[in-house]
Amino acid sequence: MSAHIELQHKVHVLAKKEDLDSVRMPGKVVVVLDILFATTTMVTALAHGASEVVPVADESAARAEGAKRPPGRYVLSGELYAETLPGFAHPAPLALLEHGVKDKAVIYSTTNGTVAMTRCGGAARVFCGALLNARRLAEHIAARHPRETVLAVCAGSGNNFNLEDFYGAGYFVERLAELLGASADLSDAAKAARALYRNARAPEVLLDSRVGRMMSARGLQHEVEFACRFDAYPVVPALEGGRLRVLA
Repeated sequence: MSAHIELQHKVHVLAKKEDLDSVRMPGKVVVVLDILFATTTMVTALAHGASEVVPVADESAARAEGAKRPPGRYVLSGELYAETLPGFAHPAPLALLEHGVKDKAVIYSTTNGTVAMTRCGGAARVFCGALLNARRLAEHIAARHPRETVLAVCAGSGNNFNLEDFYGAGYFVERLAELLGASADLSDAAKAARALYRNARAPEVLLDSRVGRMMSARGLQHEVEFACRFDAYPVVPALEGGRLRVLA
């Protein structure tokens, strides 16, 4: 008589994008999180009718991508070290919506979040995650990727740990583990992120983070609070061919 072996679903969290260098990507399902604001903005743009979001590594790559497209069919948006790039739309979610994104491609360049996404080549799947869509993303991954290791990647800032990204990872882990039940095999980092989520409150935790304080000082407290709208947009943005599109 053979023993029953419970299928384990491994879930891990990386505290910053630079840690990707030590991880083998093939076969893994990756969720990139940059809560203030890159992935929050990308989720928001797609939820409001953007045809696609093209995450790029820097300003020159963004302009080169825009040059391939007819005028009026795309929006350049982005920042470098928290300063909006010249001639680009502001990269925070509500500010970008005011610029207008419906039926347009958003070509998006940020210091950390889009860079993290471009570093995930070779993964089985790459998703764009935020507090805004974490529950729907967890539901999709639990249903469609029952055997792959799931890796939540916090973007961080310039090789530094960011509290808000780790909190976002914790909320995603909470929702995914809830769905997986006994098959969830959480790493210590995943358990630590979940513990942070369970013991901190939003928006206070985001407003008290280093980036949150910086954004509030720039008059963007409303954008930080918007980023805390849990599960507001049930969209699953997946990276395919360098472009983020919402899966049906």
